[in-house]
Amino acid sequence: MPYFTHHTHQLFYREQGSGPLLLILPGNTASSACHAGELDYFGRQYRAVSLDFWGTGQSDRMERWPENWWEICAHDAVALANHLGEQTFIALGTSGGANVALLLAILYPEQARAVIADSTVPIFTVPAIENAISVRNLRLPAQIEFWQLAHGDDWSQVITADSEMLLRFVEAGGDHFKGRLDEIGCPVLFTASLRDQSLPEIAAQTCRMAEHVANSQVFLVNGGDHPLVWTRPAEFRRAADMFLQGLASI
Repeated sequence: MPYFTHHTHQLFYREQGSGPLLLILPGNTASSACHAGELDYFGRQYRAVSLDFWGTGQSDRMERWPENWWEICAHDAVALANHLGEQTFIALGTSGGANVALLLAILYPEQARAVIADSTVPIFTVPAIENAISVRNLRLPAQIEFWQLAHGDDWSQVITADSEMLLRFVEAGGDHFKGRLDEIGCPVLFTASLRDQSLPEIAAQTCRMAEHVANSQVFLVNGGDHPLVWTRPAEFRRAADMFLQGLASI
């Protein structure tokens, strides 16, 4: 099975295709199991690899997720690239995984060639997180089916641990990047749905992030929901393909 160990924890990943390394980074309640479509599509031209972050999927569990969980995930993602023998990578993250992708560009500028950041915002507010948790607490059949696919039979532990971490994070300010987006030097494509019901003021917040990244583009769709990569896959893939093709001249 494709596992590797970083520091004290064992992490699971899925891999498909060959070529330049493309890290596919899941959102908080998702895992690599949810990205079979992206692995298949992008694996036609890239070495597409999706990681189960610490505490999720088939990776080791942690009882209490720390508030810097996304930064830990970024370090783990670079450790995976090194484990695979790759010096550089492109990061494609969605939702919470988009925050990890942007942190990779900040923390590892020598290795991050480019970032696609789908369906995220720079700051989480208390009302937005409380609303998201209330939706999670519905435990609807479709939600449970998704979480079981992502994490297995102990999905409830994962969702509870993530929700508790999110509350602590927003109570501490909810700021993912702490003014460091200006440090990103690689090309970045921000994508989102204007109909995203999970993220407030998505258009304004996406453009605000782009204003701080010198080499950035924004792709907004007036349709779909959260995240764009799954709710409008055809449009997302066209935008991603154009962006990735443009990297060849850099």
